[in-house]
Amino acid sequence: MAVYTDVTDEALYAFLTDYNLGPALSFKGIAEGVENSNYLLHCEAGYFILTLYEKRVNPADLPFFLGLMEHLSARGLTCPVPVQRRDGGALGELAGRPAALVTFLDGVSTRKPDANHCLETGRALARLHLAGDGFELHRDNALALPHWRPLFDAAREKADTVAPGLAGEITRELDALEADWPHDLPKGIIHADLFPDNVFFIGKKLSGLIDFYFACDDSYAYDLAICLNAWCFEPGGAFNATKGRALLQGYEGLRRLDAGERAALPILSRGAAMRFLLTRLYDWLNVPPGALVKPKNPLDYLTRLRFHQRITSSSEYGLDV
Repeated sequence: MAVYTDVTDEALYAFLTDYNLGPALSFKGIAEGVENSNYLLHCEAGYFILTLYEKRVNPADLPFFLGLMEHLSARGLTCPVPVQRRDGGALGELAGRPAALVTFLDGVSTRKPDANHCLETGRALARLHLAGDGFELHRDNALALPHWRPLFDAAREKADTVAPGLAGEITRELDALEADWPHDLPKGIIHADLFPDNVFFIGKKLSGLIDFYFACDDSYAYDLAICLNAWCFEPGGAFNATKGRALLQGYEGLRRLDAGERAALPILSRGAAMRFLLTRLYDWLNVPPGALVKPKNPLDYLTRLRFHQRITSSSEYGLDV
């Protein structure tokens, strides 16, 4: 379970006195996510998600995350909305951590995405990119290209214990990405972590997006590349071109990629695979003692990275060019 910080009954009771939600009726940890401690809270006023922001989250970024959810919701995107406290703020403190409550969304995430899920997700990603226009706050991507090599340096010494030769392979790929990375693509607000567990469905219809705690300003096509990695590979590591085509068609039905974005999609997909390879590698080697969380295998993203290295045209992902 993604719960790093335990919350006592007494601490929860004191925290809730700052809200007009009535008493807590039930409270349990949520077994998704790896960055923060998340709980499902049932109060007299309904269901909510309580998030305690752990050490990797910069408290200075929290107004951006909470304000962004309010902005996107006001623009028609279905996502959680921060719950205001009695004093009008949305951020408090619980168990020594910054903490906030957000509204609960109906729906379930899919563990086995099909082409319809990918189509709906592509559309939702485009809606998010369009809805983010006009948001006044700015946040740089804290896990963008300039941060990958320092992240790798923190794991380099033990990398070859995960897979022989992994350190050298990552080094060579970082050299290539730093030499060829595009810097002039259309950009704005991106989700940066739109994995299947952050997209809810009711039946075949997408019901909402969650977990905006990696959201930032970066290129739209990079966000799409993250989704290609997250949604379009089978458990054995093979790329599913039908899913890729559905994701891209869903996206382009609302926001058409320009020529530069189309040409850049292969290297952006390599970069997206590298970003998650590195964060998973670091987490694999640095699980906090006693944390109720199982780290994800970084080698899944090594397989995807190697696939992207062989791509020569965005048409191989299913994009009409």
